[in-house]
Amino acid sequence: MVGGERPKFVLFGSSIVQYAFNNNGWASILADLYSRKADIVLRGYAGWNSRRALQVLDKVFPKTASVQPDLAIVYFGGNDSSKPHPSGLGPHVPLPEYVENMKKIALHVKSLSDKTRVIFLTSPPVNETQYCNFFGVRFGWQNRTNELSGVYAKACVDMCKELDIQVIDLWSVLQKQSDFLSTCFTDGIHLSPVGSKIVADEILRVLEETDWEPNLHWQFLPTEFDEDSPYDHLAPDGKSTLNVSDLDFYRENNWDEAKQKSDDLMEHGVCKI
Repeated sequence: MVGGERPKFVLFGSSIVQYAFNNNGWASILADLYSRKADIVLRGYAGWNSRRALQVLDKVFPKTASVQPDLAIVYFGGNDSSKPHPSGLGPHVPLPEYVENMKKIALHVKSLSDKTRVIFLTSPPVNETQYCNFFGVRFGWQNRTNELSGVYAKACVDMCKELDIQVIDLWSVLQKQSDFLSTCFTDGIHLSPVGSKIVADEILRVLEETDWEPNLHWQFLPTEFDEDSPYDHLAPDGKSTLNVSDLDFYRENNWDEAKQKSDDLMEHGVCKI
């Protein structure tokens, strides 16, 4: 346990959440932007559907917790929308049950505290060919279609509108990328860096545009321990110090380009110690 009054953002969902720190994932983008602003807490469970989410809902979001999240980002639907298997086994959840499950999750999370905000993510589109090539030998049959994913995505959007919950329709947003089939996925369903960047941008857009108090967009949250100090780095004038708590030059730096620039400077003796 660490001290401090940082806001807490909890990401709750299946593999789109569990893998969200991998491969320049959308959670890693948020964690970087909020590194001095808020704590990003991941609760992702690959392979899960909304049924399994309900089984642990009180454990992930206990109503008795002394500190409740300021934001919960919830994603389930990709596994629910897989086709039913004749055996009755597998992650498929019928559409009406899926909607009811998501309602229960939404109402539970909204009830945690007056400050808790909620964003739902819908199931993303599916690159069926890529998915079949990657998972066919693992799962034994083709159980995902883009059409079914779209049906569940629309149902999630409609449910969120009914409950006045912010929702990001990943199924629609990702398909606005003209080359989404070749750029947005690693295996037909999980997100590439391009896909994750789109998701992170959409989350940030919602946080900036939604009329919440306080505004939870990273640019509007206070920076932890941002006061000036005589121990800060010296400024170029050599007479004052430079507060670097909010500098983000490293985000603009391409590693290969930065290394080449550094090598060039060293070679020409521009900066010597």
